[in-house]
Amino acid sequence: MTRKTFFSGSKFEDLAGYSRAIADGRWVFVAGTSGHNPKTGAISDDVQEQTRESLRTIEAALNEAEASLEDIVRVRVYVSDRDHVMPVSAVLKETFDKIRPTNTTIVCVMADEGMKVELEVTALRHE
Repeated sequence: MTRKTFFSGSKFEDLAGYSRAIADGRWVFVAGTSGHNPKTGAISDDVQEQTRESLRTIEAALNEAEASLEDIVRVRVYVSDRDHVMPVSAVLKETFDKIRPTNTTIVCVMADEGMKVELEVTALRHE
C-alpha cells in the first residue's frame, strides 16, 4: 500500500499545511485534533464535549483510512489545565476501556484560547 493522506476540512489543515491523517502500510497517524467542529469551526466551552468532538473527528479520519477506534495503539492527550485531566480521562475511559491503547497526557498552552484539549492518535490496522 502506498502512502495516502486524508483531510477533515478543518481550517487548521489548510492554515498549517498538514493532513488530518496519513495511512502508510498498516499504520495510520492522526494529527493533533481539537474539539473544533471541522465543518463549522465551532467549539464547545465544555472540556468533555471538546474531547467527544475530537474523538468524532478522529474516528471519521480512521474510518476513511479503513481503520477504527479499536485499531488505536497510542493516544497523546494535551490539556490546557490540570483541572481538565480527570474530565478528559473519564471520556477517554468511555471510549478506550476495552481497547487500552498507551496514553501520554501533557498539560500545556494551546494554540487557540478556546481549546482545552487536543488528541493525537496512532493506529495499527489489522492484517
